[in-house]
Amino acid sequence: MTKDVTGAPDAGLDAALAELARRDIVRRIWRGDYSVWCEEATEITDRLGWLTVAGEMAAAVPELTAFGAEIAGASFRHVVLLGIGGSSLGPEVLRRSFGQAPGYPELIVLDSTVPGAVGMVRAAIDPAQTLFLVSSKSGTTVETLALYRFFHGLAVAAVGKDKAGQNFVAITDPATPLVDLATKAGFRRCFLNPPDIGGRYAVLSYVGLVAAALAGIDIVKLLDSAGVMRQACENADPGDNPGAYLGACLGAAIHSGRDKITLITSPAVSSFGLWVEQLLAESLGKDGRGLVPVIDEPSLETAGYGADRTFVYLRLSGDDNTASDKLVRGLEVVGKSVLTIEVIDCYDLGAEFYRWEFATAVSGALIGVHPFNQPDVQGTKIATSKILDEYAASGRLPAVTDSTSLADLLSRIARGKYLAILAYLAPTPAVAAALTDLRREIARRYGIATTLGYGPRYLHSTGQLHKGGLASGLFLQLTADHETDFEIPGMSVTFGVLADAEALGDLQALQNRGRSVARVNLGTDAAAAIRQLLVV
Repeated sequence: MTKDVTGAPDAGLDAALAELARRDIVRRIWRGDYSVWCEEATEITDRLGWLTVAGEMAAAVPELTAFGAEIAGASFRHVVLLGIGGSSLGPEVLRRSFGQAPGYPELIVLDSTVPGAVGMVRAAIDPAQTLFLVSSKSGTTVETLALYRFFHGLAVAAVGKDKAGQNFVAITDPATPLVDLATKAGFRRCFLNPPDIGGRYAVLSYVGLVAAALAGIDIVKLLDSAGVMRQACENADPGDNPGAYLGACLGAAIHSGRDKITLITSPAVSSFGLWVEQLLAESLGKDGRGLVPVIDEPSLETAGYGADRTFVYLRLSGDDNTASDKLVRGLEVVGKSVLTIEVIDCYDLGAEFYRWEFATAVSGALIGVHPFNQPDVQGTKIATSKILDEYAASGRLPAVTDSTSLADLLSRIARGKYLAILAYLAPTPAVAAALTDLRREIARRYGIATTLGYGPRYLHSTGQLHKGGLASGLFLQLTADHETDFEIPGMSVTFGVLADAEALGDLQALQNRGRSVARVNLGTDAAAAIRQLLVV
């Protein structure tokens, strides 16, 4: 079982805990009292299903276990999840943390429309021996449906139109267009998720558990872990409530001016940051407020970390913690605020999913933001739609205008700011290594935190924070030429056009919000071009 949060608390923690107690926040959350966060119930009363879903999913365990065994006994070699944001990040954490169980197909998560990323998955699988999970809460997510169209076409070519539907499974809310599609196309299964859960809070629902069952993960142990944490989070005393306590730590850090939270993890659970990043960024980054999650950051000398940070160390007992323990000891020695959460095994991630969800809801109450909406995401969607309309009319994408140069962007770096790298690139090992080196060099030279998001995934993760949160962000958008591209059946654009339109839409949305953003096209060798940026 996961242990309590330990470490040096923020000076404002006592005040935060006292405020939670005075406002009776824990009891009010469990009563579904929307006024904890907002004067209106919109997107609150119908978004609190995450509080109890782990217990409710226990009834679905036999069904899910049997389905996992059915697929394991069939001829499928891979399971490919097609989704983005809240539909993909939880399954990705489970995939990376648990790996492939013996006798079960390999789980792959595809949450990108960049042709290089699509091509990597296409080359890795045999469509005839692949089960595709099409996951979308709304059933209308453009990236997910584009991926479905492409891989359904491959499945039809491999097994025939009459049989192709048996290679597909839908995960969506009731009565969405995806339900209709699954019925008409003859999907093998359609899992209807509870509709009162937002995507980023959905990992303990069918959204995460279907993928987990298909990968051979013991979902009983995962849910039991979450259930123990849920029970602990019912404690009305915030000081003895692990979720409320962490939420108070986050809220106190923000009020103390440390608006960046750097997650340090043991190697085996390093992917947990991907999920936490979306949860914090999209839930708290709005109304000019928020918390900037910093994950997968290259380690720096302790003097290289600014005073605007709180550190949380997720430590897995028995893992190779030599490097992370050394870093944390060094941070503690120089007086940095470091909180440690120790977990016993990977199944404790069930508890951590729940703890962080509850903590995020609590911290939203402390800083005065609505943690369940995403008011600034729509701007990019509107801009992208207009760009695609222009492409349909003219046959070309609009030219980039008013993009700041990289040198000018770097000249705007100052204490307390952060640089977000927005990479519309295929996440190859060479590109990932180059981006890591770029982050390390920027942090070394300028002493600021850096974040990295692959597009278009980050639009459904940190995109809300970028537009609606703190005004301290500087943004570097990286694009590349597409050496190969793929048609999307039934759509008038290729994946390359769709990805480029989303990048342009995001650029325009950032500019419209007055953000400082530079755009660099890296040509055909993205990794080499990124390394050239280091000499700027």
